[in-house]
Amino acid sequence: MLKVTSTDTPPNSSMPDVWPAMLCWIAVALDGFDLVVLGAVIPTLSKTGDLGFTDAWLTTASTLGLVGVGLGAVATGPLTDRWGRRRTLLGSIALFSAATLAGGFAPTMTAFIILRFVVGIGLGACLPTSLAFISEHAREGKNATAVTMAMTGNHAGAVLTALLALVLVPELGWRSMFVVGGLLGTALLPLLWAKLPESETYLAAGRQRETSPAPARRNRADVVRGANLVTSLALWAASFMGLLLVFGLNTWLPRIMGQAGYSIQAGTALLLVLNIGAVIGLIVAGRVSDHTGQHKTTTLAWFAIAAALLALLSIRLQSQVLVFCAVLVTGIFVFSAQVLVYAWTTQLYPPDLRATALGLTAGIGRLGAILGPFLLGTLVTAGIAYPWGFYALACAAAIAALALSPISVHRKPTVHD
Repeated sequence: MLKVTSTDTPPNSSMPDVWPAMLCWIAVALDGFDLVVLGAVIPTLSKTGDLGFTDAWLTTASTLGLVGVGLGAVATGPLTDRWGRRRTLLGSIALFSAATLAGGFAPTMTAFIILRFVVGIGLGACLPTSLAFISEHAREGKNATAVTMAMTGNHAGAVLTALLALVLVPELGWRSMFVVGGLLGTALLPLLWAKLPESETYLAAGRQRETSPAPARRNRADVVRGANLVTSLALWAASFMGLLLVFGLNTWLPRIMGQAGYSIQAGTALLLVLNIGAVIGLIVAGRVSDHTGQHKTTTLAWFAIAAALLALLSIRLQSQVLVFCAVLVTGIFVFSAQVLVYAWTTQLYPPDLRATALGLTAGIGRLGAILGPFLLGTLVTAGIAYPWGFYALACAAAIAALALSPISVHRKPTVHD
């Protein structure tokens, strides 16, 4: 890989390979923390009515946060491809950390909701930028493994949020969660500045444009032009369905299992098991994809298996052990299928379109993150989430697999694609 220096990278940025991977993992973990911190304090806000919150206003705050994530992901891609991965990642973490910290001191409900929207924009920028960086830093042939391993940070951040909420909220109140989250992100910034270099792939692409006999800046609309159009539409559809599955299950699995006759404690435990399966799946899926070299086949297979497993969850099992095993295996395939879409996206576009493509894939997918909880919530309210919720989720996974089918298995990104 071509080594190129940058005036935007500090002199001491030439560090062992562990730094970029570790720092991006921490950034993704902070993303996971901030994405679920509101959910961790919703029961307290709902009970106390602090700042005038009701369940309806809490839903508004959560939804606007997700809208901000989608907008941030879509908007940041062109900025990342133009100004670099390093600057954008630093800026996005600074934005959501400052807004999260401010949320801990919000004087009114309106101010808090606006801040959650701003946090969402920063989070939306952080994830695709981190994944673009980590995919370009990965060793040759290890792209999917690098991306899926980085995404384990997202679940680690979510677990950290839950554990901190158990300790901090009863003693210090709900505001403490946002103060801690904001301080963690702020504390990471100096380390990122000192240790995170710019992506060598990004710098090499810039140098190639400068030395080309007829340099031409790539238009960001190239993501939806020519052969890229079918590819982009397919990835967007799969990401939409994938995040519909992830957020739908994480939001409503305990309630759906309650309608199936399981206890509240069992439903909550199943949610934990589902996310344990997610971490296992992320570790395994990337390695399978890289080992076989068949990114399309692996991603399609993961979604297809997820569809079958979700449909099987509609069958009432008498053995609690079997139920837990079924949910564990489902988690292995559902969550990692979505991340494989991100990993594949990084391989289908040239470097100067990569972050734009990844941002659009993540941003449009966030619409599914909004629809999933709404769809399952509607079925729960109607009292038919079991089994129809699992049927709906199975259909979403099947649609994702079908949507990816038109992408050519022989498609390769080139600078002049």
